[in-house]
Order: sequence, then structure tokens, then C-alpha cells
Amino acid sequence: MTNTLTSCDIFCTVVDNYGDAAVCWRLARQLATEHAWRVRLWIDDPAPLAQLAPDSAVGPVEVRTWSDPWPAQTPTTDAADVVIEAFACELPPAYVEAMAARSCLPVWLNLEYLSAENWVAGCHGLPSPHPRLPLLKHFYFPGFEASTGGLLRESDYDARRAKFDEAAFRAEFGLPSRAPEEITISLFSYANPDLPDLIRAWTDSPRPIRVLRPGSTEESCTTGSLSLHSLPFLPQAGYDELLWACDLNFVRGEDSFVRAQWAARPFVWQIYPQAQDVHLEKLEAFLAIHPAGVALRPFWLAWNGAGPMDWPRFSDSLPALAEPMREWSRTLSSRPDLAAGLVQFCLQRLK
Repeated sequence: MTNTLTSCDIFCTVVDNYGDAAVCWRLARQLATEHAWRVRLWIDDPAPLAQLAPDSAVGPVEVRTWSDPWPAQTPTTDAADVVIEAFACELPPAYVEAMAARSCLPVWLNLEYLSAENWVAGCHGLPSPHPRLPLLKHFYFPGFEASTGGLLRESDYDARRAKFDEAAFRAEFGLPSRAPEEITISLFSYANPDLPDLIRAWTDSPRPIRVLRPGSTEESCTTGSLSLHSLPFLPQAGYDELLWACDLNFVRGEDSFVRAQWAARPFVWQIYPQAQDVHLEKLEAFLAIHPAGVALRPFWLAWNGAGPMDWPRFSDSLPALAEPMREWSRTLSSRPDLAAGLVQFCLQRLK
């Protein structure tokens, strides 16, 4: 089977509003545009795509609503060559039966959540036989090591970055030119009880702070040293530009977390909270492999509710974080991206 003939169905249930949809759309678009796969994205809530990818209805990916009950078997719902269930969502039973009925069984992947924990490399690619049908599912883990599935990164990323014009970006959103010694910050976060304290610290800062909040409905205002600007919700390409335009980026979840690493700027990660503080173990695992992990740790833990917040100290450390961030981005980009690795993994099993 050749690459150009490969069909792929990606199934996504929207849990984290934007995060799950964002990752699935990035993967679907990259498989279609860079690897010539015929891709359908089955998503139970297509609404986030209207903001993340306004052109999703006319692009190379066929977006279909994952309805319940699953539609009766028709040519448009035949099982694809490659079937990806994102983040352990459960495929419709009728679709699984259709997979088993194919003369050439599909490659079935469970695309897992991103983690830097040590066990990930050992679990990446492991098979799991179906208990009743002649189907084999493989676990596909994104990751930061060469022995994992890698990270999503488009082939045109560097070219887009090289063309970026910060002055034009600021003008587009009515932002003034940079003030002397200004720190420009993007803020994309879950609800955080520590945010009021951080805003007070920014207000009292000896340096001017300009905070850009995408998707916020608050009124833009200036108080003390802090200028707070609400921006519209930015599509994925626009969000990359926001990261490039800032000196520090507050990100959350998985998708914006990865984009901040490609941006190669200092960033603060708010990890998706889990019961019994399991998320803090994942946070620590990432800090343990990042070249600036020791310097980042106190403020990151504080932003995730696990310690006192010291903005002045963290602010003073920003210049020293610049080179480790660039080093980390270079290291990650030297490895195969997730889509390319996934294609190779699947084509080896479709022969």
C-alpha cells in the first residue's frame, strides 16, 4: 500500500474544550497536507474547530460529527486503513466490527496524552489484542525522547517563524510599540486562585508589564506598571505568532504547552489538574529533563498551587532562561515529528 492511498479516521471526544480538538486537528491537517493521507476527523463537538481552525470546513481534512448513535453502515462510514482513537476515547462498537470485517485489517492506534514520565518510552508502540475480534491496537505515546512518538511540528514552522513581523502583529491588535524595559507576556490559563496575587505583583513591578490574554472578554486596562490587553481567540497559526511576540508565555494543558517549546521563549506551564495531585508528578518529570528545570521549578510549582509565588525572583531569571529554551527547542526539532513517525509506524504495518 502506498502512502498516497492511505485513508485515516481520527476519533476525538472533546474533554478539555480546546486541547483535545487542537491536538487532533493539528495531527489530521499534517497527515493530509504533508503526507497525502485521506483523513476524516470524527469529533463529538465540532464547535472548537470554528475558533481553532476557521478554514476547517474547506480544508483537506473531512470533518464529520461523531454522533450517538453511530450512523448505519454506508460507504462514508467504512473503516479506514488507519484508525486513531485520541486520548483513550472508545470507538463505536459498529465501527470496530467494520474494522474487523476488512479484508486488510487496519492499523489501530490509541494516541495517548503527552508525558515526560520514565515509563512512557517502554510503553510506546506496545500492542493490545482485541479480546474477541482479530484486531490489534497499538499505544502511541507522544514524548520528548527519541524512543517515543515525538511532538507535533509542521514542516513549515521555521519558515513561518522567519517571516514573523512583531511590529505588524502588535499593530494588528492595536498594541503600542514596546516601552523601554517592557516585559510582554501572553496569559492562557485555566482558572487559577493565584492569578490575583500575580496581577498585584505585575502591578507593582519596577518594569512595565504588558499582558496579552487571548480569548478574554475583560476590558483592557492599565493599573500601575501593568497594562492588560484582551485579544480575540486566536486560530492556531495566530497563537504561534502570539508566542513569538512575547518574552514570557503562560500556557496550559498539552497543545499550547508544546507550541511554547517550539517558540523557544521562557514559559510557565499550568498542567491539567488531576485528583490526588497526580499532575504534579508529571510536572516534575518534565522539569527533570528540561535544561532549565531547576530554575523553572519554584515558580512553576507555585503557579500549579504547590508553593509560594515569587514573581520578582522569577522575573530576574528570565534573561538567563533564554538560551536553555533555545537549546531545548533545537534538541526537540532535531528528532522526527509525531506525524512523520506515526506515518512510518503505520506504513510498516500496512505492507
